[in-house]
Amino acid sequence: MEAVIVVAVVAGAAFVAALITVITYNRFVRQRQYIGNSWANVESELQRRYDLVPNLVETVKGYAAHERDTLEAVIRARSVAAADHGDPGHQAASENMFVDALKNLFAVSEAYPDLEANRGFLDLQSQLVSTEDRIQAARRFYNNNVRAYNERVQSVPSNLVARVFGFTERSYFDIEQAVRTAPAPEVAFRRDDEAV
Repeated sequence: MEAVIVVAVVAGAAFVAALITVITYNRFVRQRQYIGNSWANVESELQRRYDLVPNLVETVKGYAAHERDTLEAVIRARSVAAADHGDPGHQAASENMFVDALKNLFAVSEAYPDLEANRGFLDLQSQLVSTEDRIQAARRFYNNNVRAYNERVQSVPSNLVARVFGFTERSYFDIEQAVRTAPAPEVAFRRDDEAV
């Protein structure tokens, strides 16, 4: 009789362990799909930005043709970022270089009042600001999914299932915003009797 009870307890424990393993495994799969879906949203918004930049560069080129180095740097950085698909942590580095190039482009544009008043430029800048907001929202959604997944990979007992079935931590996607609301320009007044 005792042997039957022991067998029943062992069988029950094995069944519960198997059930927990299956549930945990399925949850990892579901979270991995969430991460994949949210990463696709990030890539879609990044592509939207990549598509806007050539038009922006062409508009600036018409007004600031002698700023060739800056314009070429934007195009090069765009090409590198657009071609870099894969690990979000690695892609973030190329995105940040692209963001820096875009910031330089907007810094150059501020030196040309006619460009700043150009309707096409203002429209492109507005679209880019909207796209940046969408990129940041998609990035936050992706990073929240990664955080929840990584917590499960690290937590007991789900970390045992993760280790057995090869679920590993995912990288966050941290990038800067390319276009922000510009601060008020600094104005320095000089008295006529000051030396230049």
